[in-house]
Amino acid sequence: MLIHFSVLLLFFTIITIFFAISTSVLSALHPDELNTLEKIATTLGVKGLNLRHGDPCTLGTLTMAQGVSIVPNSERNNTIRCDCSFYNNNTCHITSIELKTLSLPGKLPPELADLRYLQTIDLCRNYLSGTIPMEWASMPHLTSISLCANNLSGNLPSGLQNFKNLTFLGIEANQFTGPIPDEIGNLTNLTGMQFGSNQFTGSLPSSLARLVKLEDFRVSDNNFNGTIPGYIGNWSRLKKLYLYASGLKGPFPDAVARLENLVELIISDTTGINSFPNISSKAIKTLILRNVSLYGSIPSYIWTMQELRILSGLLPCAGSINCTRYQRFLHINCGGDKIVITNSSYKTTYQPDNYKFNEATNQRFGNWGISNTGAFTDYLSEEEQFIFSTSLPLSGNAPDIYKTARRSALSLAYYAFCLENGPYNVKLHFMEIQFSDQELYSRLGRRIFDVYVQGELFLRDFNIKEEANGTLKPLVKEIKSVNVSDHTLEIRLYWAGKGTTLIPKRGNYGPLISAISLCHSLEPRCGAEKTKHDTNYPLIFGVTGALVTVTLLALGLYAQKRCRGEKNKRERDLRAQGLQTVWLHEEEHTHISTKVAGTIGYMAPEYALWGQLTEKADVYSFGVVAMEIVSGKSNTKQQGSADHVSLINWALTLQQKGDIMEIIDPILEGDFNSKEVVRMIKVSLLCTNSSPSLRPTMSEAVQMLEGEIEVTQVFSDPDLYGHNWSISKRRDIETHGISSTSDVTDQTTTTMRSSFSGYDLYPLYPESMILNSTVEFSSSSQ
Repeated sequence: MLIHFSVLLLFFTIITIFFAISTSVLSALHPDELNTLEKIATTLGVKGLNLRHGDPCTLGTLTMAQGVSIVPNSERNNTIRCDCSFYNNNTCHITSIELKTLSLPGKLPPELADLRYLQTIDLCRNYLSGTIPMEWASMPHLTSISLCANNLSGNLPSGLQNFKNLTFLGIEANQFTGPIPDEIGNLTNLTGMQFGSNQFTGSLPSSLARLVKLEDFRVSDNNFNGTIPGYIGNWSRLKKLYLYASGLKGPFPDAVARLENLVELIISDTTGINSFPNISSKAIKTLILRNVSLYGSIPSYIWTMQELRILSGLLPCAGSINCTRYQRFLHINCGGDKIVITNSSYKTTYQPDNYKFNEATNQRFGNWGISNTGAFTDYLSEEEQFIFSTSLPLSGNAPDIYKTARRSALSLAYYAFCLENGPYNVKLHFMEIQFSDQELYSRLGRRIFDVYVQGELFLRDFNIKEEANGTLKPLVKEIKSVNVSDHTLEIRLYWAGKGTTLIPKRGNYGPLISAISLCHSLEPRCGAEKTKHDTNYPLIFGVTGALVTVTLLALGLYAQKRCRGEKNKRERDLRAQGLQTVWLHEEEHTHISTKVAGTIGYMAPEYALWGQLTEKADVYSFGVVAMEIVSGKSNTKQQGSADHVSLINWALTLQQKGDIMEIIDPILEGDFNSKEVVRMIKVSLLCTNSSPSLRPTMSEAVQMLEGEIEVTQVFSDPDLYGHNWSISKRRDIETHGISSTSDVTDQTTTTMRSSFSGYDLYPLYPESMILNSTVEFSSSSQ
């Protein structure tokens, strides 16, 4: 008997399961609603709807083949939910339609009203136009309408008051305009009201005071006017209150601060708040009071809130900046690795900016730094938060710098340190890589932020996509003649609460930048280097080597000249052959004591001022020529103020100010080795020291140029060249000195024709000068 009973029990169990399965299979969507789905799909712009593939209620989805090109997205949803309990579980009615993130290009379908049992409509992140159909008000069970991130426009219809059972109305990130109708206050069952990122105007209607069941109220990023209404304090169930960049002004009502269930309170970019609100809620987790003109200290009760995430530890500090050298250009690949961009025969290196930082960061990388402030209000992974990248094909001449971007939830600042003072040209590179035109709904994303350069507003309400006329298109904004006076340049990007925050998904907003380039106005190549392998960096040292050789040869010729001059003098003194040659000459007066000869601008000061010819005079001349090679300017033709009368004087002044790199010839266009040029400048300054004993020998100068020995840091006082040895004095001497007489002698030397010439063996060039000399008159007779 036990065996027969067990067999019977198993048989009846199998039969029960069979009939249960059969019943579920036989349950099907009501035929009228099946036909309605086809009409709805047509109005929405669904392509390739396939209802023969299976019953939608059984499948739980609408089977469709989209006609638009879409990128794979985990947010995509085409869910159909049904209630199949009708007619003994044989008939199903649709209760929920979720067609999200599908870029549907149609309109809101009035045909949804034919789904009499529909409770939830979710059509977020599509490209639907039009407005809310009044036909929907006839649905007795409709409780939730979510239409965020669409292209809906116009005024909200006053007929919304007929949606008596509505508990949630979300129209965030659309194009609705005009005031909020008073009739909204009749929707007393509302618990969620999300109206942010539209273009609403006017004040919040007083009828909203009746919405005492509200738990979520968001009206940010609109154009409201008036003050924050005190009736918000009547919404005792309120958990989330978003009022940033709404247009509403303070003061902040005390009744609102006393709401005890607040979890998130975000108010920013609003005037008139002034004092810190006395918040009563102990459950608050997010509190943002930014740019609301608060003053005074933070109240102590803030630190007792257990759920509130607060800063801990030391705040990041910029620290002191010590510059060993100054630069004239900087290139940063924001959010990416080091990149070299080649253009024609030049290449530009962009420094990497791939450092992963957090909400409050102040980080320095050599001669530049970055500062970030602000956290995204919605959860994102650590890697996504502040660096964004794309694998989509990009256009433009330099696409690599646009593949990544640095972004911030609030404020992103870049600092360039150790810059040479002067005017700079700043280029900011942008490309919208988060919002792609490949997705219709993504085209609706609006990233709006402000850009400040050196503390001054450069771009207000800047929208990358709008300026570039599309996404994935490069855009360069340039500002010229940015003044740098303290060797630092600041570029700050600031989000003032405007723009969408949920496209392509919630938490995407704030400033974004791809690359930064800045260069001194005297840097035409902006630090670009030649790409050819035969770039002639050693050219300047080849010229210098030749100069050293010529200088040594000149010294040899000069010594030969002196020896031959002395020999001729002795011969003239000793020769006594009648009256063929008659010389009148004073033994103690040579050309050194009677006449200073040399090319203007190249004479050592001890020779020019006091007639003392030292062994280091030629070193001084070499230093002058070396500085002329570096600067591309003539020491004698240097034009400047009364304080900068010569090239060497200007160089010494720049050296004292720490701006010596300004002297480099701009025609070099950055095509040089900066270390070698700096070394040559230092050697030149050392060779032109006012004290002969502090100058190096010629061989030491060559070794310094070749880097074999260190350059001694001994420099002259520029005042020596600015007051005692001015160009104006030298030119005056050049003009009048030839007729001046010396206090030493007023003798005249008469030279008669003989086999020995009275002229110098090495006559001076026209540009040579005579200083403080007696004049030799020569005459000849037959």
